[in-house]
Amino acid sequence: MRLGIDVRKLGDGGIGEYVRETLVGLRSLRPDLEIVAFGTRGGRALLPLDGVEWVPVAAGKYSLAEHFALPAAARARAIDLFHAPHYVLPLAMPGPIVVTVHDLIHVLLPRSPAHRLYGGAMIRWACRRARRVITVSEATARDLRERLGVEPGKIRVIWNGVAARFRTLPREEVERALARLGLRRPYVLFVGNGLPHKNVETLVRAWGRLDEPRPGLVLCGRALSNSPPLRRATAEVGGGERVRVIETIGAEDLVALYNGAELLASASLYEGFCLPVVEAFACGVPVLAADAGAVPEIAGDAARLVSPRRVDLIAGEMYRLLADRGLREQLVERGRKRAALFSWVDAARKTLTVYEEILGHS
Repeated sequence: MRLGIDVRKLGDGGIGEYVRETLVGLRSLRPDLEIVAFGTRGGRALLPLDGVEWVPVAAGKYSLAEHFALPAAARARAIDLFHAPHYVLPLAMPGPIVVTVHDLIHVLLPRSPAHRLYGGAMIRWACRRARRVITVSEATARDLRERLGVEPGKIRVIWNGVAARFRTLPREEVERALARLGLRRPYVLFVGNGLPHKNVETLVRAWGRLDEPRPGLVLCGRALSNSPPLRRATAEVGGGERVRVIETIGAEDLVALYNGAELLASASLYEGFCLPVVEAFACGVPVLAADAGAVPEIAGDAARLVSPRRVDLIAGEMYRLLADRGLREQLVERGRKRAALFSWVDAARKTLTVYEEILGHS
């Protein structure tokens, strides 16, 4: 099998993790799989996999040029199947196609009318054109059926995994990493980005209601420093230096960051999966998250779930988790068991089955 895949988003948070771990898992299952990766110039180092045919594509993400440059590159490489790992499927792409739709954020909670128009049109086109649509939760599958009318027989739900690096670390290793990052315990942790649907400003306001002495708040992810709502919320609660933003972090330091946290907290208005929840589970960290989107499906009974729009309820649950050691220990134990359900190798195996189904392989 000669697989072509768009890997230009390898450096983009959760989708990058999805692309990287899926390809590593596919290769472990099928050493003979020929992978043709259409990526950015200089992006090869982001894929820790040998024997990949790397094809640089100059067209930018979400550009008009990608609709012509990627199909031309694919035709020249004689691939058997093309996998678009997010909703943008180039209009002129030939041959059998699989597309992964992680969420419907651009349809349900768009940043602007332009995002709704472009995102909605591209998702509808991708789902019509693709032979199969992979999605990462039953919640997103339901949204695809009910909101966009995608044919149920096309959809395959394949949960994301959690990478092996997310684990409980020795205390001294955690302390060394926190010292490198200039952090002191205790702190509440958010991992994500500063996009509006992440609702980080509500989380900050809830943290601001905790009684003193309260732990610090660490916000880790892209586009946080430049978020006006976040800056306003931080000023309102007098966060100052106790609200620390880390926009860039190494893979191992992120694991240590989870390990050092009192809890992971999220107030996202919508998630198609929410990788930080299962990553925190695997690191032995209690989780407070929103009862929205796919989070209840993914978290099960291993997290405290609360309305993402109620600052008072978020603050109350945050306080309870910080104060109740027994509850924290209970959630950590449930979280470890829950994390064991999410395997990238299993996700790759199911993805391979989708490929073989399309190509008629046994």
